[in-house]
Amino acid sequence: MKLLRSRYGFRYLKLIIWIVISLFFFVRFVSLHQPSTNLLRTKLISHSQSNVISESNRVSFLRQNHGLLNDLKIYIYELPSKYNADWLSNPRCSDHLFASEVVLHKALMNSDVRTLDPSEADFFFVPVYLSCNFSTVNGFPAIGHARALLSSAVDLISSELPFWNRSNGSDHIFVASHDHGACFHAMEDRAVANGIPEFMKNSILLQTFGVKHRHPCQDVDHVVIPPYVSPEKVESTLSHSPVNGRRDIFVFFRGKMEVHPKNVSGLFYSRRVRTEIWQKFGKDRRFYLKRHRFAGYQSEIVRSVFCLCPLGWAPWSPRLVEAAALGCVPVIIADGIRLPLDSAVPWPEISITVAEKDVGKLAGILDHVASTNLSSIQKRLWDPTVRQALLFHDDVEDGDATWHILVALSERLTRSHRRGRVLNQ
Repeated sequence: MKLLRSRYGFRYLKLIIWIVISLFFFVRFVSLHQPSTNLLRTKLISHSQSNVISESNRVSFLRQNHGLLNDLKIYIYELPSKYNADWLSNPRCSDHLFASEVVLHKALMNSDVRTLDPSEADFFFVPVYLSCNFSTVNGFPAIGHARALLSSAVDLISSELPFWNRSNGSDHIFVASHDHGACFHAMEDRAVANGIPEFMKNSILLQTFGVKHRHPCQDVDHVVIPPYVSPEKVESTLSHSPVNGRRDIFVFFRGKMEVHPKNVSGLFYSRRVRTEIWQKFGKDRRFYLKRHRFAGYQSEIVRSVFCLCPLGWAPWSPRLVEAAALGCVPVIIADGIRLPLDSAVPWPEISITVAEKDVGKLAGILDHVASTNLSSIQKRLWDPTVRQALLFHDDVEDGDATWHILVALSERLTRSHRRGRVLNQ
């Protein structure tokens, strides 16, 4: 009898063990193969559990100076890779004049203002790379897809998480580093006709385009940011030719200068400014003017006293940053331009502005500056804080372009903004 009980007991034990093991593997299978019906919510949970950076490992200058930023907190959406990471397969994506959209994303991901808890965020950063679709014809960024890609991203975040709908996107940040910002077209007439997409008009744009007068392409809350110039290339150039070294070129410009500025669309490139520069000063030995590209042209900038920064299709250009960063006095020829980070960079003290109508008088204007206050301009220009403020880095650095953008955002954090955030939670 005892033997019979032991046999039945053993069988029951085996059955129980088999059921427990089967149940374990069934639950594991279901959890691993459950359909991803809520991608952003899943990422939100997993990321908050697995990617918390230990504060004991480092206390960055951002944390030390967080009071200066009003304890700013930014949540960064983790979008599917088609919106950003997939574009990085082309190395140019992170190293061309529009690449601030890439480097800003990277810097914010590594910064202490980033929060993994969206409920405590002041702002929400939407990382969509729009400038990495390079044309196979001319190699320039083609942005015809920009509106559709952004609209898709907004549809995703507004359907998966509540934060866009809560504020109608007013606390969401986008980067628009193109010729005419979020109007997404190189030609101003087409850009104005297209306007800013309706769904972005309540948001905050970080854009390179800026003018002092009212313009449809900046009729939105925005911060004017510098175009991207590689800090590594600048440092490499300065390692061979220091900023206070010999400057044997009086006036420098290398770039597109059309002999006949009217293009096939009937529009005049650079409002004829570059053509007039070429026609008026092309044979003047004091003007070093070149119409063709040269990979090492930063070595020419660092040898120059004055660097011409005329408008192209848009008023801004990377020459403005390259000239200032390499100690060449920027000569800005773009009526009405609003310069990047103008609350942080002392543009009136480090540059010369010439009206487009006065471009034919350049020689006399620059001669006058050279004989009067050039040394004081150069002294202020060569201050390392100027260069730092115009350059982006992979990690936020004290006083760099990303730092000043964060300061500009933090200034928007009025009590009413934060009270509105709390009431909407």
